[in-house]
Amino acid sequence: MNQKYIYSLIAVLALFLIAYVGSEAAGLQILFGIILPYLAIIAFLGGFIVRILDWAGSSVPFAIPTTCGQQKSLPWIKPNAIDNPTSTGAVVLRMFFEIVFFRSLFRNTRMGISNGSRVFYKWEIFLWIGSLAFHYSFLTVILRHLRFFIEPVPSAIILLENIDSFFKLEFITHIFQIGLPGFYLSGLILLAAVTYLFLRRIFIPQVKYISLAADFFPLFLIFGIAFSGILMRYVIKVDITAVKELTMGFITFHPVVPKEGISGIFYVHLFFVAILLAYFPFSKLMHMAGVFLSPTRNMANNTRAVRHINPWNYPVPVHTYEEYEDEFREKMIDAGLPVDKMPDEKPEEITADQKKEGKE
Repeated sequence: MNQKYIYSLIAVLALFLIAYVGSEAAGLQILFGIILPYLAIIAFLGGFIVRILDWAGSSVPFAIPTTCGQQKSLPWIKPNAIDNPTSTGAVVLRMFFEIVFFRSLFRNTRMGISNGSRVFYKWEIFLWIGSLAFHYSFLTVILRHLRFFIEPVPSAIILLENIDSFFKLEFITHIFQIGLPGFYLSGLILLAAVTYLFLRRIFIPQVKYISLAADFFPLFLIFGIAFSGILMRYVIKVDITAVKELTMGFITFHPVVPKEGISGIFYVHLFFVAILLAYFPFSKLMHMAGVFLSPTRNMANNTRAVRHINPWNYPVPVHTYEEYEDEFREKMIDAGLPVDKMPDEKPEEITADQKKEGKE
Protein backbone atom coordinates (compact mmCIF):
# COMPACT_ATOMS: atom_id res chain seq x y z
CA MET A 1 0.00 0.00 0.00
CA ASN A 2 1.29 3.45 -0.93
CA GLN A 3 1.84 5.40 2.27
CA LYS A 4 1.96 8.68 0.36
CA TYR A 5 -1.74 8.75 -0.45
CA ILE A 6 -2.69 7.15 2.87
CA TYR A 7 -1.26 10.16 4.71
CA SER A 8 -3.23 12.53 2.47
CA LEU A 9 -6.41 10.49 2.86
CA ILE A 10 -6.08 10.49 6.65
CA ALA A 11 -5.52 14.25 6.62
CA VAL A 12 -8.67 14.88 4.56
CA LEU A 13 -10.74 12.52 6.74
CA ALA A 14 -9.47 14.37 9.81
CA LEU A 15 -10.50 17.68 8.24
CA PHE A 16 -13.94 16.19 7.55
CA LEU A 17 -14.38 15.15 11.17
CA ILE A 18 -13.17 18.51 12.47
CA ALA A 19 -15.65 20.43 10.33
CA TYR A 20 -18.60 18.10 10.87
CA VAL A 21 -18.19 17.70 14.63
CA GLY A 22 -17.31 21.36 15.07
CA SER A 23 -20.41 22.57 13.24
CA GLU A 24 -22.90 19.95 14.45
CA ALA A 25 -21.82 19.27 18.04
CA ALA A 26 -19.63 22.19 19.12
CA GLY A 27 -21.73 24.94 17.53
CA LEU A 28 -18.81 26.51 15.67
CA GLN A 29 -20.84 27.61 12.65
CA ILE A 30 -19.34 31.12 12.79
CA LEU A 31 -15.82 29.68 12.68
CA PHE A 32 -16.45 27.36 9.73
CA GLY A 33 -18.94 29.60 7.91
CA ILE A 34 -17.30 33.03 8.26
CA ILE A 35 -13.88 33.25 9.95
CA LEU A 36 -12.06 30.41 8.17
CA PRO A 37 -13.39 31.30 4.68
CA TYR A 38 -12.23 34.91 5.14
CA LEU A 39 -8.79 33.75 6.28
CA ALA A 40 -8.60 31.34 3.34
CA ILE A 41 -9.36 34.10 0.84
CA ILE A 42 -6.70 36.34 2.41
CA ALA A 43 -4.14 33.50 2.25
CA PHE A 44 -5.12 32.73 -1.35
CA LEU A 45 -4.86 36.32 -2.58
CA GLY A 46 -1.70 37.09 -0.62
CA GLY A 47 0.09 33.90 -1.64
CA PHE A 48 -1.07 34.23 -5.24
CA ILE A 49 0.27 37.79 -5.55
CA VAL A 50 3.59 36.91 -3.89
CA ARG A 51 4.17 33.95 -6.22
CA ILE A 52 3.28 35.97 -9.31
CA LEU A 53 5.58 38.86 -8.34
CA ASP A 54 8.38 36.42 -7.61
CA TRP A 55 8.04 34.77 -11.02
CA ALA A 56 7.61 38.07 -12.84
CA GLY A 57 10.80 39.44 -11.26
CA SER A 58 12.92 36.46 -12.30
CA SER A 59 15.40 37.13 -15.10
CA VAL A 60 15.55 34.91 -18.16
CA PRO A 61 19.24 34.67 -19.11
CA PHE A 62 18.63 32.33 -22.03
CA ALA A 63 16.01 32.01 -24.74
CA ILE A 64 14.45 28.66 -23.82
CA PRO A 65 11.11 28.31 -25.65
CA THR A 66 9.97 24.73 -26.12
CA THR A 67 10.08 23.87 -29.82
CA CYS A 68 8.23 21.03 -31.53
CA GLY A 69 8.59 22.00 -35.17
CA GLN A 70 10.73 23.63 -37.83
CA GLN A 71 12.18 27.03 -36.93
CA LYS A 72 11.94 29.93 -39.33
CA SER A 73 15.21 30.08 -41.28
CA LEU A 74 15.72 29.97 -45.05
CA PRO A 75 12.92 31.17 -47.35
CA TRP A 76 12.33 27.81 -49.02
CA ILE A 77 12.02 25.92 -45.69
CA LYS A 78 8.46 25.97 -44.34
CA PRO A 79 8.40 26.85 -40.62
CA ASN A 80 5.91 25.67 -38.01
CA ALA A 81 4.35 28.92 -36.81
CA ILE A 82 2.55 27.47 -33.77
CA ASP A 83 4.99 24.90 -32.41
CA ASN A 84 7.98 27.13 -33.14
CA PRO A 85 6.68 30.71 -32.95
CA THR A 86 8.90 33.56 -34.14
CA SER A 87 6.52 36.51 -33.60
CA THR A 88 4.35 37.87 -30.82
CA GLY A 89 1.16 36.92 -32.66
CA ALA A 90 2.33 33.33 -33.05
CA VAL A 91 3.19 33.18 -29.34
CA VAL A 92 -0.30 34.42 -28.44
CA LEU A 93 -1.83 31.79 -30.72
CA ARG A 94 0.33 29.08 -29.19
CA MET A 95 -0.62 30.17 -25.66
CA PHE A 96 -4.29 30.17 -26.61
CA PHE A 97 -4.20 26.57 -27.83
CA GLU A 98 -2.12 25.57 -24.80
CA ILE A 99 -4.46 27.12 -22.23
CA VAL A 100 -7.80 26.33 -23.86
CA PHE A 101 -7.11 22.92 -25.44
CA PHE A 102 -3.97 21.65 -23.60
CA ARG A 103 -2.24 21.20 -26.94
CA SER A 104 1.12 20.02 -25.58
CA LEU A 105 -0.60 17.43 -23.39
CA PHE A 106 -2.52 16.22 -26.44
CA ARG A 107 0.84 15.44 -28.08
CA ASN A 108 2.20 13.69 -24.97
CA THR A 109 3.53 10.12 -25.22
CA ARG A 110 4.59 7.56 -22.62
CA MET A 111 7.57 5.28 -23.07
CA GLY A 112 7.39 1.59 -22.27
CA ILE A 113 9.24 -1.69 -22.86
CA SER A 114 7.65 -4.75 -24.43
CA ASN A 115 9.01 -8.26 -25.03
CA GLY A 116 11.83 -7.66 -22.59
CA SER A 117 13.87 -5.17 -24.60
CA ARG A 118 11.72 -3.47 -27.22
CA VAL A 119 11.07 0.21 -26.51
CA PHE A 120 7.75 1.67 -27.61
CA TYR A 121 5.93 5.01 -27.22
CA LYS A 122 2.24 5.15 -26.40
CA TRP A 123 -0.04 8.08 -27.07
CA GLU A 124 -1.48 9.39 -23.75
CA ILE A 125 -4.88 10.32 -25.16
CA PHE A 126 -6.76 9.35 -21.98
CA LEU A 127 -4.62 11.68 -19.87
CA TRP A 128 -5.52 14.53 -22.20
CA ILE A 129 -9.24 13.66 -22.08
CA GLY A 130 -9.20 13.26 -18.29
CA SER A 131 -7.36 16.55 -17.74
CA LEU A 132 -9.63 18.41 -20.14
CA ALA A 133 -12.74 16.96 -18.48
CA PHE A 134 -11.43 17.78 -15.01
CA HIS A 135 -10.55 21.41 -15.70
CA TYR A 136 -13.67 22.28 -17.71
CA SER A 137 -16.06 20.54 -15.32
CA PHE A 138 -14.38 22.31 -12.39
CA LEU A 139 -14.70 25.64 -14.22
CA THR A 140 -18.37 24.94 -14.92
CA VAL A 141 -19.03 24.12 -11.26
CA ILE A 142 -17.33 27.35 -10.14
CA LEU A 143 -19.30 29.46 -12.61
CA ARG A 144 -22.57 27.81 -11.56
CA HIS A 145 -21.86 28.63 -7.92
CA LEU A 146 -21.67 32.32 -8.76
CA ARG A 147 -25.46 32.38 -8.50
CA PHE A 148 -25.03 32.26 -4.70
CA PHE A 149 -22.91 35.42 -4.72
CA ILE A 150 -24.75 37.60 -7.25
CA GLU A 151 -28.21 39.07 -7.10
CA PRO A 152 -29.88 39.17 -9.56
CA VAL A 153 -28.33 36.12 -11.20
CA PRO A 154 -26.92 36.99 -14.68
CA SER A 155 -28.60 35.37 -17.64
CA ALA A 156 -25.29 33.85 -18.75
CA ILE A 157 -25.09 31.79 -15.53
CA ILE A 158 -28.72 30.72 -15.91
CA LEU A 159 -27.99 29.62 -19.47
CA LEU A 160 -24.94 27.67 -18.29
CA GLU A 161 -27.07 25.93 -15.64
CA ASN A 162 -29.68 24.99 -18.20
CA ILE A 163 -27.05 23.52 -20.51
CA ASP A 164 -25.34 21.69 -17.66
CA SER A 165 -28.63 20.23 -16.39
CA PHE A 166 -29.80 19.20 -19.85
CA PHE A 167 -29.90 15.56 -18.72
CA LYS A 168 -32.59 15.57 -16.04
CA LEU A 169 -32.95 11.79 -15.67
CA GLU A 170 -36.63 11.99 -16.59
CA PHE A 171 -36.84 8.23 -17.08
CA ILE A 172 -35.90 7.66 -13.39
CA THR A 173 -38.52 10.10 -12.15
CA HIS A 174 -41.08 8.43 -14.41
CA ILE A 175 -40.28 4.88 -13.24
CA PHE A 176 -40.06 5.55 -9.50
CA GLN A 177 -42.63 8.36 -9.45
CA ILE A 178 -40.31 10.64 -7.50
CA GLY A 179 -39.18 14.16 -8.01
CA LEU A 180 -35.46 14.71 -8.44
CA PRO A 181 -33.69 18.04 -8.87
CA GLY A 182 -32.03 18.84 -12.16
CA PHE A 183 -29.04 16.58 -12.72
CA TYR A 184 -25.83 18.55 -13.29
CA LEU A 185 -23.51 16.70 -15.64
CA SER A 186 -20.47 18.74 -14.56
CA GLY A 187 -20.58 17.36 -11.01
CA LEU A 188 -20.51 13.76 -12.21
CA ILE A 189 -17.73 14.45 -14.73
CA LEU A 190 -15.67 16.22 -12.06
CA LEU A 191 -16.00 13.26 -9.70
CA ALA A 192 -15.09 10.79 -12.45
CA ALA A 193 -12.12 12.87 -13.63
CA VAL A 194 -10.68 13.21 -10.12
CA THR A 195 -11.05 9.47 -9.62
CA TYR A 196 -9.23 8.81 -12.91
CA LEU A 197 -6.34 11.13 -12.02
CA PHE A 198 -6.04 9.43 -8.63
CA LEU A 199 -6.09 5.89 -10.06
CA ARG A 200 -3.51 6.89 -12.65
CA ARG A 201 -1.09 7.87 -9.88
CA ILE A 202 -1.71 4.52 -8.21
CA PHE A 203 -1.52 2.01 -11.07
CA ILE A 204 1.05 3.51 -13.48
CA PRO A 205 4.47 2.67 -11.96
CA GLN A 206 6.32 5.66 -13.42
CA VAL A 207 3.70 8.13 -12.20
CA LYS A 208 3.41 6.37 -8.84
CA TYR A 209 7.17 6.66 -8.31
CA ILE A 210 7.21 10.45 -8.68
CA SER A 211 3.93 11.09 -6.84
CA LEU A 212 4.16 12.70 -3.42
CA ALA A 213 1.68 13.14 -0.60
CA ALA A 214 1.35 16.78 -1.73
CA ASP A 215 0.06 15.48 -5.10
CA PHE A 216 -2.66 13.33 -3.53
CA PHE A 217 -3.84 15.88 -0.97
CA PRO A 218 -5.55 18.29 -3.43
CA LEU A 219 -7.10 15.34 -5.28
CA PHE A 220 -8.73 14.10 -2.08
CA LEU A 221 -9.82 17.65 -1.23
CA ILE A 222 -11.46 18.13 -4.62
CA PHE A 223 -13.04 14.69 -4.35
CA GLY A 224 -14.46 15.68 -0.96
CA ILE A 225 -15.77 18.95 -2.36
CA ALA A 226 -17.48 17.24 -5.29
CA PHE A 227 -18.87 14.36 -3.22
CA SER A 228 -20.22 16.59 -0.45
CA GLY A 229 -21.81 18.85 -3.07
CA ILE A 230 -23.53 15.89 -4.71
CA LEU A 231 -24.75 14.68 -1.31
CA MET A 232 -26.29 18.06 -0.54
CA ARG A 233 -28.09 18.21 -3.86
CA TYR A 234 -29.46 14.70 -4.19
CA VAL A 235 -29.41 13.09 -0.73
CA ILE A 236 -29.14 15.54 2.18
CA LYS A 237 -31.36 18.52 1.48
CA VAL A 238 -30.03 21.98 2.27
CA ASP A 239 -32.10 25.14 2.41
CA ILE A 240 -30.90 27.11 -0.63
CA THR A 241 -32.40 30.31 0.76
CA ALA A 242 -30.33 30.00 3.94
CA VAL A 243 -27.20 29.29 1.90
CA LYS A 244 -27.90 32.34 -0.26
CA GLU A 245 -28.33 34.45 2.87
CA LEU A 246 -24.97 33.26 4.19
CA THR A 247 -23.10 33.81 0.94
CA MET A 248 -24.60 37.23 0.21
CA GLY A 249 -23.73 38.39 3.73
CA PHE A 250 -20.23 37.01 3.26
CA ILE A 251 -19.63 38.80 -0.04
CA THR A 252 -21.05 42.12 1.23
CA PHE A 253 -18.94 41.97 4.43
CA HIS A 254 -22.06 41.70 6.61
CA PRO A 255 -21.83 38.00 7.46
CA VAL A 256 -24.81 36.31 9.05
CA VAL A 257 -25.02 32.61 9.92
CA PRO A 258 -28.59 31.27 9.56
CA LYS A 259 -29.80 29.42 12.62
CA GLU A 260 -31.65 26.72 10.67
CA GLY A 261 -31.62 25.08 7.24
CA ILE A 262 -27.88 24.40 6.93
CA SER A 263 -26.52 20.99 7.93
CA GLY A 264 -23.03 19.96 8.94
CA ILE A 265 -22.30 18.62 5.43
CA PHE A 266 -22.53 22.16 4.08
CA TYR A 267 -19.90 23.35 6.55
CA VAL A 268 -17.72 20.38 5.58
CA HIS A 269 -18.14 21.38 1.94
CA LEU A 270 -17.26 25.00 2.73
CA PHE A 271 -14.32 23.99 4.93
CA PHE A 272 -12.85 21.84 2.14
CA VAL A 273 -13.15 24.79 -0.25
CA ALA A 274 -11.41 27.07 2.27
CA ILE A 275 -8.56 24.59 2.77
CA LEU A 276 -8.13 24.24 -0.99
CA LEU A 277 -8.02 28.03 -1.43
CA ALA A 278 -5.43 28.47 1.33
CA TYR A 279 -3.37 25.55 -0.03
CA PHE A 280 -3.55 26.68 -3.64
CA PRO A 281 -0.72 29.30 -3.83
CA PHE A 282 1.77 27.00 -2.10
CA SER A 283 1.20 23.92 -4.25
CA LYS A 284 1.54 22.68 -7.81
CA LEU A 285 -1.95 24.01 -8.47
CA MET A 286 -0.26 27.35 -9.18
CA HIS A 287 0.44 26.06 -12.69
CA MET A 288 -2.84 27.79 -13.48
CA ALA A 289 -1.00 31.11 -13.32
CA GLY A 290 2.51 29.80 -13.95
CA VAL A 291 1.71 28.78 -17.52
CA PHE A 292 1.37 32.45 -18.45
CA LEU A 293 4.82 33.27 -17.03
CA SER A 294 6.70 30.22 -18.27
CA PRO A 295 9.52 31.24 -20.67
CA THR A 296 9.21 27.87 -22.38
CA ARG A 297 5.78 29.00 -23.59
CA ASN A 298 5.67 32.81 -23.69
CA MET A 299 8.93 33.43 -25.57
CA ALA A 300 9.36 33.64 -29.33
CA ASN A 301 12.04 31.40 -30.83
CA ASN A 302 13.62 34.11 -32.99
CA THR A 303 17.24 33.77 -31.85
CA ARG A 304 18.41 33.60 -35.47
CA ALA A 305 16.94 37.01 -36.19
CA VAL A 306 17.04 38.82 -32.84
CA ARG A 307 19.84 38.62 -30.29
CA HIS A 308 18.67 37.68 -26.82
CA ILE A 309 20.41 39.86 -24.22
CA ASN A 310 21.06 38.34 -20.83
CA PRO A 311 19.46 40.75 -18.31
CA TRP A 312 21.97 39.61 -15.70
CA ASN A 313 24.90 41.07 -17.70
CA TYR A 314 24.79 44.48 -16.04
CA PRO A 315 28.00 46.58 -15.58
CA VAL A 316 29.95 45.66 -12.46
CA PRO A 317 33.09 47.30 -10.95
CA VAL A 318 36.21 45.30 -11.88
CA HIS A 319 39.32 45.04 -9.70
CA THR A 320 42.10 43.50 -11.82
CA TYR A 321 44.97 41.46 -10.44
CA GLU A 322 47.45 44.19 -11.37
CA GLU A 323 45.48 46.68 -9.27
CA TYR A 324 45.21 44.16 -6.47
CA GLU A 325 48.99 43.56 -6.50
CA ASP A 326 49.76 47.27 -6.58
CA GLU A 327 47.57 47.70 -3.51
CA PHE A 328 48.93 44.80 -1.46
CA ARG A 329 52.42 44.19 -2.93
CA GLU A 330 54.41 44.96 0.20
CA LYS A 331 52.11 42.84 2.40
CA MET A 332 52.33 39.98 -0.09
CA ILE A 333 56.14 40.10 -0.05
CA ASP A 334 56.18 40.19 3.75
CA ALA A 335 53.92 37.15 3.80
CA GLY A 336 56.20 35.30 1.34
CA LEU A 337 53.70 35.31 -1.51
CA PRO A 338 55.00 35.52 -5.07
CA VAL A 339 54.41 38.76 -6.99
CA ASP A 340 54.76 39.58 -10.65
CA LYS A 341 56.63 42.83 -10.06
CA MET A 342 59.04 43.67 -7.24
CA PRO A 343 58.77 47.14 -5.66
CA ASP A 344 62.37 48.11 -6.53
CA GLU A 345 62.17 46.69 -10.01
CA LYS A 346 62.95 49.27 -12.68
CA PRO A 347 62.42 49.05 -16.41
CA GLU A 348 65.45 47.81 -18.33
CA GLU A 349 67.54 50.47 -20.10
CA ILE A 350 67.98 49.99 -23.81
CA THR A 351 71.56 50.49 -24.97
CA ALA A 352 72.60 52.19 -28.20
CA ASP A 353 73.62 48.87 -29.75
CA GLN A 354 70.16 47.38 -28.97
CA LYS A 355 68.46 50.38 -30.56
CA LYS A 356 70.65 49.91 -33.64
CA GLU A 357 69.82 46.21 -33.85
CA GLY A 358 66.12 47.04 -33.48
CA LYS A 359 66.23 49.45 -36.41
CA GLU A 360 67.94 46.91 -38.59
